[in-house]
Amino acid sequence: MKNPVAIVGWGETALGVVPGVTPLELTVQASLAALKDVGLQRQDVDGLVSCNSLVQPIMYHAEATAEYAGLNPRHCLTVGTGGGTTYTAVRHAAAAIAEGLADTVVVVMADSMRSFMTREQAMVVQASAGHPAYEQPYGPTVPAYYALIARAHMDSFATSEAQFAEAMVSSRAWSALNPRAQYRDRVTVDDVLASRPIADPLKLLDCSIVSDGGAAIVMTSAERAADLCEQPVYLLGFGEGHAYEHVSQAQDLTCSAAVQSGQAAYRQANVGPADIDLAQLYDCFSPALLIQLEDLGFCAKGEGGEFLQSGATQPGGTLPVNTHGGMLSHCHPGNPGALFGLTEAIQQIRGTAEQRQLAKVDRVLLHAQGGIMSSHATLIVGSSQ
Repeated sequence: MKNPVAIVGWGETALGVVPGVTPLELTVQASLAALKDVGLQRQDVDGLVSCNSLVQPIMYHAEATAEYAGLNPRHCLTVGTGGGTTYTAVRHAAAAIAEGLADTVVVVMADSMRSFMTREQAMVVQASAGHPAYEQPYGPTVPAYYALIARAHMDSFATSEAQFAEAMVSSRAWSALNPRAQYRDRVTVDDVLASRPIADPLKLLDCSIVSDGGAAIVMTSAERAADLCEQPVYLLGFGEGHAYEHVSQAQDLTCSAAVQSGQAAYRQANVGPADIDLAQLYDCFSPALLIQLEDLGFCAKGEGGEFLQSGATQPGGTLPVNTHGGMLSHCHPGNPGALFGLTEAIQQIRGTAEQRQLAKVDRVLLHAQGGIMSSHATLIVGSSQ
């Protein structure tokens, strides 16, 4: 990148079911944990980028977070592009540092989707995602939209339900090694296929979990990072892609704007899919993971099912994916979900991921998407510039 930026600290809150702690409190906890990780004080922070909470929305979220945490930043920004928010927020923080708007920026996100949202409220949210005139009147929920995508892939490429199920099998193979994961019991393809139907062809275990939790990172210039951190994580490439807002307007349900965001990130980082040691992808539903593997160039279009079935994404495979367990098993508190992919990447590059530590991690690709495969952001980070 033109003005190199690095991540020097990370922090997480308690995850899974965290009753009695509001999203704003989780946001502050994560921020302070990230500062502690790098040994900085509150007065060292002059930039804050946050994502608003769904269950505790605040008009000036970044400013409220700074106030509660005892920070006094000269640059504050609240971003919101659904699940794609995380890496877009990281890019905004990098731009602020590069342009001199701030020297040390905290990027933080948290929510309490499990403890602060009733089942009825969750159903309202699930049913309100579609276009108010062309989708909502017919009653589909978010899982139903992803079921459309799954069915389109099955019809176009003969992908099987068993191949989709491999996404959860891979996820649990990794989460079984992660003591912080919300679900750690291994599952088989048969377990996934036998789980409760949600939206044909998707079963319960094709769907991400619901969680409370928050995470934060600390960013600064690459030059300053060398004095703060033994192993900075450098931002190497970024790209965005936006094909549509509502799934009824998609030109092709089997191909996403991850193609555009991935290609832009590869160009900026001057790498290709073969150079990636670890992929941290947005596995909100099994078809989303499969299509990202294809669109980001890790396998050919239509071969995502076979790629998953080969075991390539599991421990010992050729492309480790979501080594923390992903949204299918580790945690998924809504918009902050992808940030845990980045905190895992930091641990992998530092060599502190314990049982799940990979032998070689120099380049990590991270991808997030918001809406129904609508808003895409790809980030590539590395152990060196």
